[in-house]
Amino acid sequence: MKPVLATAALFAALATAGAAQASAYPDRPIKLVVPYAAGGTTDIIARIVGTHLGPVLGQPVVIENRPGAGGAVGSAYAAKQPADGYTLVMEVESSHAVNPNVYVKTAYDPVKDFAPISNLADVPNVLVVNPSFPAADLQSFIKLLKANPGKYSFGSSGNGGLSHMNGELFMNATGTRMLHVPYKGLGPALNDAVAGQIQVVFDNIPSSSALIQGGRLKPLAVAAKQRLKVLPNVPTYAEAGLPAMNNPSWFGLAAPAGTPAPILDKLNQAVRKVLAEPDVIAAIEKQGAIPAPTSRQAFSELVRGQNAHWKKVVDEIQFTRLQ
Repeated sequence: MKPVLATAALFAALATAGAAQASAYPDRPIKLVVPYAAGGTTDIIARIVGTHLGPVLGQPVVIENRPGAGGAVGSAYAAKQPADGYTLVMEVESSHAVNPNVYVKTAYDPVKDFAPISNLADVPNVLVVNPSFPAADLQSFIKLLKANPGKYSFGSSGNGGLSHMNGELFMNATGTRMLHVPYKGLGPALNDAVAGQIQVVFDNIPSSSALIQGGRLKPLAVAAKQRLKVLPNVPTYAEAGLPAMNNPSWFGLAAPAGTPAPILDKLNQAVRKVLAEPDVIAAIEKQGAIPAPTSRQAFSELVRGQNAHWKKVVDEIQFTRLQ
C-alpha cells in the first residue's frame, strides 16, 4: 500500500475507533476535579452543573475537591490523569490563567496540558469586608487603607490565585498596602472574614452571596458591566472610580490533553444542554453569575487570550513571581 493511502487508512481507522469510543462513553461514573476547597465559587458552579450533567450523560458526575497552591495542586493532578473522558477538571481563570503567570514554574501548562470543553459561567467579582470594618464605601475604604498601611489583612484562595492577584492589582492601582493571608480555598477565607480574623476578601459573587444577604459580610464594589440584580445598591468598580478592577471571571470545564475529540464534542453538547435548562440558569443566576456556554474552539481561545492578559498584568504591576 502506498504511504499516502496507508496514512489515510490509519486516520480513517482512528476516526472510526474514536467514534465507537464516544458512542459507548460514558459507561462508568465521571470524576470532576475541583482544584479548590468546598464552598468556594468554583465548587458551587461545579456542583450546579455536575448535578445536572450526570443525568444527561447517563452516569453520575462525582465532585472531588483537591485544593492547594491557588488551584495548582488539583490542576496538576488532573493533567496527569488518563485522557479517556472519565476525569474532568474545572478550568477557571484563577488556576488556568493567573496562577501559571505568577509562579516561576508550575507543574502543568494551562494550554498544552488540557483540552478545553466549554466555558460554564461568567462570574462577577466582589470586594467584601467584615461588617464591623469602619468604611461604608470604596473611597472611604481606600482612604482608611492609605492612612494605615499594612494594618489590615486580606484573605485569598491561595498564593498565586485570582483572589490573591486581585488583591495585588487593587493595592497597585490604589497605592495601598495590606497583609496577604493565603488559604486553601475561598471558603475558609470567607469564614475567617466573618469571624473577624481577617478584614477583607476579593471574592466571586457565588461564594459570598449568602453571607452578604445574611449581613455577615459587607460588599463595597463589584466587577461587572453593570450593577447586579442580587446587589442593586452596590456600585461597580468602574462606577466607584476604579475601572482597572472591573473585570468578571470565567469558570469552565476541561479534560486532560489527548482526550479524543468525539468525547470532547459529546461533553460540549451535554454542557450546552445543561446550561439551557431553566432550573440550571436560575440556579446560576441566583448566585449572581451568568451562564456562558461556548464552543470548544471559543473556550480554547479564551484561555489562551487570558493567559496573555495576566502575563501582561503581572509584568505591569512588577509582581515578584513565586517559587
